[in-house]
Amino acid sequence: MTKVKLIINNQELTADFDDNDTSRAIMAQFPLKVSMMNLYSREMTYRFKTALPAKKAKTSGYEVGDIAYWAPRHSFVIFYKQTGEVIGDLQKIGHIKDDISFFNQLGDADIEFSIE
Repeated sequence: MTKVKLIINNQELTADFDDNDTSRAIMAQFPLKVSMMNLYSREMTYRFKTALPAKKAKTSGYEVGDIAYWAPRHSFVIFYKQTGEVIGDLQKIGHIKDDISFFNQLGDADIEFSIE
């Protein structure tokens, strides 16, 4: 596990990133600031221009706070609301430990990621 700091609207959050090919590819780009879209009233999403490795992508559900990569659209995702959906080709990257309920009122936002 690697501790990662996220900054959103001057609010700091902490996440644990797993050790897998996808998380290593993303962390290699840190510090990273991306404009994330608020999609489906459940997730913040950024789409990379090119595919990242995702050898362990599978069909699975998610938990609030999960950070994942959805391979078909090269999407870097933070799940903030549970809808019970099961998603194909999803590679889990990590998990935010802090309260992220404020995402429910958040629109699109710039989010900064760095190694803590």
